[in-house]
Amino acid sequence: MLCKRTYKNQITLPKKIMENLEDVEYFEVHVEDGKIILEPVKMTPVGEGSLEKVRKKMAELGLSEQDVEEAIEWARKKKKSRQITLAK
Repeated sequence: MLCKRTYKNQITLPKKIMENLEDVEYFEVHVEDGKIILEPVKMTPVGEGSLEKVRKKMAELGLSEQDVEEAIEWARKKKKSRQITLAK
């Protein structure tokens, strides 16, 4: 099937192709061996995905946002000191 690129770099996928992908709204796009590859992606709304799971786990462990910020700051300092040691 033939698709044409518009002046805005848009293409319309043929109806027969999209009939096989009725529930797909988003695609991951990359080029492979000179071909454009579209891979269906399922989007998860915020609150139903991993972010909500992380917040729930933090609550179970009794961790606050401040605890997380301090842990990140500690890890960044440790990484910087390791980089300085490697540079010497």
